Amino acid sequence: MQEESHFLIIGLGLLGGSYAQGLKRKGYHVSALDINPESIAYALEQGWIDEGAVGFDEKLVAQADSIVFGLYPQALLEWIDQHQDSFAPNTRITDVTGVKEQIVTQVQQKLRPDVEFIASHPMAGREVSGVQYADCSIFEPANFIITPTAANTEAGIAWVRSLAEALNFRNIAVLSPAEHDKMIGFLSQLTHVIAVTLLNTSDNTHLVDYTGDSFRDLTRIAKINESLWTELFLMNKQNLVREIDEFAAELAHFRSVLENEETDEMKRLFRQSTQRRKCFDK
Repeated sequence: MQEESHFLIIGLGLLGGSYAQGLKRKGYHVSALDINPESIAYALEQGWIDEGAVGFDEKLVAQADSIVFGLYPQALLEWIDQHQDSFAPNTRITDVTGVKEQIVTQVQQKLRPDVEFIASHPMAGREVSGVQYADCSIFEPANFIITPTAANTEAGIAWVRSLAEALNFRNIAVLSPAEHDKMIGFLSQLTHVIAVTLLNTSDNTHLVDYTGDSFRDLTRIAKINESLWTELFLMNKQNLVREIDEFAAELAHFRSVLENEETDEMKRLFRQSTQRRKCFDK
């Protein structure tokens, strides 16, 4: 990534704001677009962006050579349809979207041939939204996934990798869009389904005075953005349905073990889960 890169962040939410903050700290020129005037004003006050505009600003788009989309999936696709004529020649763009196969396919089909879209996914976030919660330190313990296709150049992939390095991500991995979506269906989306379903199993609001850390930890991600996650789930429906089915089968097995008091099998399951969890403690 060249030091003279001029970044434009489109969508100043939690992740877009954190990108802006992190890139500005590294000395890059950063501008931003957002539909919320308060978000632009806040980022300017914090010194995270050099300039910003509400809605669309052709000048800010045209002067950027590096663009990060912090939009919801459908909004990103609509933005490309409406405004890609304003990209400067040879602009490189990436995103923060939590599903890839549908997004990458559609964007690369729509996009001008002189503009390169190299998709990526920062595996970082919080159970809050909005630029006021932005904090680029969330990237330091996090993984960053690049999802290139045959349409991408080595230089474009290297550009996204250098972006992740500038933001201090702990680990950078490369997966195909299909591999990414299969992985995310299990690691992220299924876990959100479990947390949501657990809290919807019964009205447990009266238990707040008695609960322990296990329930709080397990349900932390149930505090969820319903609009965003509906889009993400539907765009990865096939993978997520399969993961739900496999989880349901495993849950049914545990129920059978418990009902039949198969203590050896129950202990085996406990040992197996304990061993597998140790991989995440390194």
